[in-house]
Amino acid sequence: MVLTDLPPDARPREKLLSRGAGALADSELLALLLRTGMQGKNVLLLAQELLDEFGGITGLLNTPPEALKKIKGIGPAKRAELLAVLELARRALMERLADKPVFESISAMQDYLRLRNGSLPYESFAVAFLDSQQRLIACDELFRGTLSASSVYPREVVVRTLHHGAAAVVLAHNHPSGDVQPSEADKALTQNLRAALALIDVRVLDHIIVGKGHALSMLEAGHF
Repeated sequence: MVLTDLPPDARPREKLLSRGAGALADSELLALLLRTGMQGKNVLLLAQELLDEFGGITGLLNTPPEALKKIKGIGPAKRAELLAVLELARRALMERLADKPVFESISAMQDYLRLRNGSLPYESFAVAFLDSQQRLIACDELFRGTLSASSVYPREVVVRTLHHGAAAVVLAHNHPSGDVQPSEADKALTQNLRAALALIDVRVLDHIIVGKGHALSMLEAGHF
C-alpha cells in the first residue's frame, strides 16, 4: 500500500505542504521517507512499528544497518535513505557548531552528541575539539568499551588535542543503559583529564553524558 491509497487529508506529503513539517507526527515524517508499506501493512503503520521497535526517531536513526536488515519491509533502498538522513542531520549540526561558540549553541552540541552516540550498544568516549573562539574543529571517538579513569588514557587525549591545535575541549560519552547520571568513575575520569589537559593550557569546558533521547551536562549538574 502506498501513500496515495490513503485519504487526501491523511497523506503526509499533502499535510506537510499545506501545514508545514511541524504539523506532522514522527511516524508521518518517517512514512514520507519510506514511501511504501508492505502487504497487509500501510506505510504509516510500518513507520510507527519501526519507531516503537527502536525507541523513537533518534533510536531508529542510530540503529546499526545490520539491525535494520532484520526488519521485514526495510530493504537496501530504505536503509540507505535512513542512513543518509542521519548523516545530513549530523552535518547540519556540525556546521552550526563550527559557525558559533559552543556555549552559544549548547543544545546543538547535545543534539549532535545524542545523534552521534546516544543509541550505541557499547560505551564510546569522544572528544569535541574547539578553537580559541570555542567553535567546533572536530569530534573524534577515542575509546570504546567499559570506561573508567584507568581505561581512558590521558596521553592519547593530549596527543589528539595537540594534533587538532585545540584551545578547549568538551568530553562526551554514552551510557547504553540510558541512565545519564554520572558515576564515580565518570567524575574521576573528568578530573584526570582536566588535570592532564591543563598542563598544555587546554580547558575542559564540559563533560556530556548521553543516552537514548537524553543528555546531561556535568558542568550544569554541578560536577565540575
